[in-house]
Amino acid sequence: MTEVLVRALRPTDPADTTAFAAVRRACLPAMLSTSASVAFDAAHAHPDAHYLQLVAESGGEVIGTAQTSIAYDSPEPGQGSANIYVHPSRRGLGAGSLLLRTAEEYLAGRGATTLYSWVLDTPENRAFAARRGFRASRSAHFLRLDLANGELPPLLPLPAGVELRTGADFAADPRPFFDLDAETVADEPSDVAAEFTDYEHWLAETWHHPLMNQELTTVAVVDGHPAAFSMARTDDASRYSSGMTGTARAHRGRGLAKLAKNDSLHRARAAGFTEAFTGNDAGNGPMLAINKYFGYEICDTEVRHVRTLG
Repeated sequence: MTEVLVRALRPTDPADTTAFAAVRRACLPAMLSTSASVAFDAAHAHPDAHYLQLVAESGGEVIGTAQTSIAYDSPEPGQGSANIYVHPSRRGLGAGSLLLRTAEEYLAGRGATTLYSWVLDTPENRAFAARRGFRASRSAHFLRLDLANGELPPLLPLPAGVELRTGADFAADPRPFFDLDAETVADEPSDVAAEFTDYEHWLAETWHHPLMNQELTTVAVVDGHPAAFSMARTDDASRYSSGMTGTARAHRGRGLAKLAKNDSLHRARAAGFTEAFTGNDAGNGPMLAINKYFGYEICDTEVRHVRTLG
């Protein structure tokens, strides 16, 4: 059997970042990943996140990946994460175990006391996590919409006082968009609470991310202020993803997020994108209902697992 080795990703090596993205696409097509986005994530991660990408190699071929970090933006310290993916055709060689062990040692050395990991909801993956002391927590669904052949709901007239703008319309001053994103993220269901407080880092990590498509992002504006949005991400293979869709607390219950998402999807199809993906916490009933309205269907499910380190 060929030996499996684990090492840090070389983010400035296009061959390495391309191989990393290819494994992610093979394991989870709904999670957009490109060579450029992998390199960008490495270069722009917040220093306090201690972000590290790992690869597992066998015979010189990248067969597995891991993304590890500390939840620096959580009010509760010591929360670490490690998401492990092994190419479906290369499982059973020990790459997953070696990636996880390396990730745990790395995060423990940087103060992590609790480790979270998303695990694909299959008997094999669940058993892998259970054998290593993880317990299952919340679930999240990935959903797919056939943009090329499916039918989108018609575009409806806008309510009085509401207008739709693109993310690009905020290029000169993205701060109002940041404030809206921060408010919705704070209310998103999660095991690890998050608080967006670093505007400059958000600009670098989110607003200028290579997957971020400002032109296809739609913002519903009420009386001149952003009230709801659907953030668009796109890759280099005609795939579109809703990075985040949400509504400010004061405007919820008016269907504004649905208006924004519908506008973005229509424009994405017109731009030539053929597949749309999104992700939802399994307990987020309102967003699951919105996505069902658009015709999305569940294509994968992941289960968050957690265990104490040390």
